Amino acid sequence: MKGKPRPQATPEQALYAMDRMIALAQFGQQDIAARLGLNVTDLTCLGFVIEAALAGESLAAGDLAERAQLTTGAVTGVLNRLEKTGYARREADPGDRRRVRVVMADDAQQRILQAYGPFYERIGALFADYTPEETAVIADWFTRARTVLAESLDEIRAGTP
Repeated sequence: MKGKPRPQATPEQALYAMDRMIALAQFGQQDIAARLGLNVTDLTCLGFVIEAALAGESLAAGDLAERAQLTTGAVTGVLNRLEKTGYARREADPGDRRRVRVVMADDAQQRILQAYGPFYERIGALFADYTPEETAVIADWFTRARTVLAESLDEIRAGTP
């Protein structure tokens, strides 16, 4: 399958386009979070809970704090709000009663997909314009860019260049 002709772009133009997309996504996350009765931090944490559930993993509250780069006290507030809005619940870890696992509510993923569904459909249609090889390049780029971004953020948080 041959891909469609694509406009030429420099790395600078691609970086600019990425920056604009990220800015729009940040505002979009705020709008989606508000629609779901959450704030952005709670929505991000809920995403980690859903990711763990889909992977068949048990997610402890401490693990959630680490993934979200929050203190355990801040995660307590997040979990209080996620429970209040019915997206997640705490359960005692059967292997260690001192630990608390975070479990996604049965209808949480469905409720989230109601908000994200139209976006996912549009992005899916956009991917349909690309060959499998082009999609593989896009996925590779996003994966590698995420690693670079994580390393850069670690440096920023540590106060190093």
